[in-house]
Amino acid sequence: MHELGVTQEIIEVVAGRAHERKVKRIVLEIGRLSCILPDAIRFCFELCSEGTVAHGAALEIQQPSGRGRCRQCGSEVVIDRLPGQCGCGKSDLEWLAGEELRIKEMELA
Repeated sequence: MHELGVTQEIIEVVAGRAHERKVKRIVLEIGRLSCILPDAIRFCFELCSEGTVAHGAALEIQQPSGRGRCRQCGSEVVIDRLPGQCGCGKSDLEWLAGEELRIKEMELA
């Protein structure tokens, strides 16, 4: 489960930015095409945050859809799962968004 390592890194970044202040809330953005399971992050978050400034913080996860551009016709399409397909019937897409993993917000006490 690579989500454990990802969650540990999130906690480290948050703790470093909090400068010893208590973290009340963290908002993550995990794109639908990122291959990271939000439920696994939620599970790991409780374990990884124990004993840190993020312990007890509310965790919110936003999951933006993917977007791609068709290499054949140039249209932009929304991609919620792979493989994506353009309205023209082609599946040769350039990914524009959906692989994100970012700490979007954090609220300190």
